Amino acid sequence: MARKTGTGNDQSTGSKDLLRFASVADAIAILLKPHAEVVLHDLRTQTIAHIANNLSRREVGGSSLAELKDIGSLGLDVIGPYRKTNFDGRQLKSITAVLRDEAGEPFGLLCINFDIAPIEAARDALGLLAAFQDVGPQPSALFRADWQETVNAAIADFLGERGLAASALAKEDHAALVEMLEQEGYFSIRNLVPYLARVLGISRPTVYKHLREARQRKLPKPTF
Repeated sequence: MARKTGTGNDQSTGSKDLLRFASVADAIAILLKPHAEVVLHDLRTQTIAHIANNLSRREVGGSSLAELKDIGSLGLDVIGPYRKTNFDGRQLKSITAVLRDEAGEPFGLLCINFDIAPIEAARDALGLLAAFQDVGPQPSALFRADWQETVNAAIADFLGERGLAASALAKEDHAALVEMLEQEGYFSIRNLVPYLARVLGISRPTVYKHLREARQRKLPKPTF
């Protein structure tokens, strides 16, 4: 029998029980269009019964032997994902569902071939944008001049070591951060207190309170 869909898919030809899955193939291809091809293979005739969004330029009625060679054993219900190469050299990520009759015998395959070339290109582009190769160190004079950047780097290190977010710091975290900045000598920087209060979302008196307590902990205990 033959059927024609309204989705630009190739004409289907095969047994009724296999072509019941043609609308499933069409739906998957429409959802993932234009990146996925969905093919129904008839194992009884070893031919292609239906193609949705034909990327491989195969023909309905053509041989399925190449596909069978790619997937190997039909012992599993789902095979893959596995890698394939399209006729034009593009890499495809493929997965196959084995269609079985009531006795559990395989009579067809539903194969999804996803073109991963656009995704790999996007990944490579993002890698280039995110890379810091050949980027020299920040000029020390500029780094020293921009004290806010220096403080920001110290705060980022503090948060990173503890797995914290600046917006979710508790009172004890604020105290620990102020103590760390005091130990590292950052409070010799003029205007640090108002800047720190603004960055942390706390009041200046709170910063001074944490600073005072940190300095008290630094004082040597009296000996008798």
